Amino acid sequence: MRNPDTTRALWQIHFCVLLWGFTAILGKLITLPALPLVWWRMLLVTATLALLPRVWRGLRAMPARTRWAYAGIGALVALHWLTFYGAIKLANASVAATCIAFATPMTALAEPLLTRQRFRPVDLALGVASLPGIWLVVGGVPAGMHAGIVVGVVSAVFVALFSSLNKRMVEGGDALTVTALELGAGTLALTLLAPLLPLLPLLGGKAFAGPLLVPPAGLDILWLLLLSLACTLLPFALCLVALRHVSAFTAQLSINLEPVYAIALAAVLFGEQQDLRPAFYFGVAIILGVVFAQGLLASRRAPAHPEQVGVSETHHVAE
Repeated sequence: MRNPDTTRALWQIHFCVLLWGFTAILGKLITLPALPLVWWRMLLVTATLALLPRVWRGLRAMPARTRWAYAGIGALVALHWLTFYGAIKLANASVAATCIAFATPMTALAEPLLTRQRFRPVDLALGVASLPGIWLVVGGVPAGMHAGIVVGVVSAVFVALFSSLNKRMVEGGDALTVTALELGAGTLALTLLAPLLPLLPLLGGKAFAGPLLVPPAGLDILWLLLLSLACTLLPFALCLVALRHVSAFTAQLSINLEPVYAIALAAVLFGEQQDLRPAFYFGVAIILGVVFAQGLLASRRAPAHPEQVGVSETHHVAE
């Protein structure tokens, strides 16, 4: 008979995944362009974490070199979120969530290079196996959404990079401290990037660029608070609690359902299935099959870096 703590932890994990699925939905509802949307989200989460004495104690105990390393990773996190929400604005929530699923095979390829681990041929095979899914996804969306796919794939590359680098820094500090440091550094990085973004091709359009210091108005205030607190900090805390009672391997298999939840929610709330052809969903099935195969083939390891839960739309707890 399953331990009640384990059962509760599994329900907590699935609730977290549902909340993460809503991040794409809220990104669609918020009318702000991607840059101010992400800037406000990161600022709100960082400000909330800054209220915790534990975070400041962790920062004081952390060597300066480690702080700089996490700050650099935080800039990659900011770019990931910027391109993720940009993909939502350029295409839709279903397309953006699917593109983020590419991060799993990408991480399998990037991680050996960045963490100096042995490369496994099966990871290359899984990466190749996802290519037909990518081709079907591209062919299953209107031509006007192709820019969103390109930006979404770039977002998945950033996930692969910062997930692998976070793994390399696994013993660097307390989870809440690292999350606050990375998101604070990401907020600063976006502040510095803001004047340059309108000058960049594709990223300078209305989907991305927008003033940072103009306060959100109307329902955007509510959606941003939900995105920052209910869909970032709450699942972060719940997932850390749940990982005390379930293996990271089990948690990762559940977390891989995030794109499924996001696509289902987008279909119910926005009717996005009307804009997407059957080929798109066949492609999604192939990509998610690769994601789950990678999880099943991975060895059961301890959770390497749980603070990734707080900073990513795809949460590699079991890396």
